[in-house]
Amino acid sequence: MSVSMTMPILIVDDYNTMIRILRNLLRQLGFSQIDEANDGAAALAKMRAKPYGLVISDTSMTPMTGVELLQRVRADARLAHTPFLMVANDSAEGQAAARRAGAASYIVKPFNAQSLRLNIASVLGAPYDAITPPSMMSV
Repeated sequence: MSVSMTMPILIVDDYNTMIRILRNLLRQLGFSQIDEANDGAAALAKMRAKPYGLVISDTSMTPMTGVELLQRVRADARLAHTPFLMVANDSAEGQAAARRAGAASYIVKPFNAQSLRLNIASVLGAPYDAITPPSMMSV
């Protein structure tokens, strides 16, 4: 299975710095269609207006947490099958809540491009090498 490097990806985080970090890591991996939302309500509106191949969301946002966003996405028949990767500061409690809500995968801060790549491949059901950063492509 190959991964489309032009699939639309939505980053959801209430910290602009984290959005910038994720956007840069996704670009390093070769993804080019990256949108952003600063909260769950804005993310839902964007998801209802445009289909996304992947959503990467922080777990602890306000006023709607990432877990609440995910629960609303899973409850909406049009959005329910959207691949969802959760990002958080903790590992045990938050991961369990994200999994119960339907997250396909969970990544703990700090992380690098390679761990993000591994998690994206897992969420999309693709082999790790299906995501080939431009720096690794043969000329």
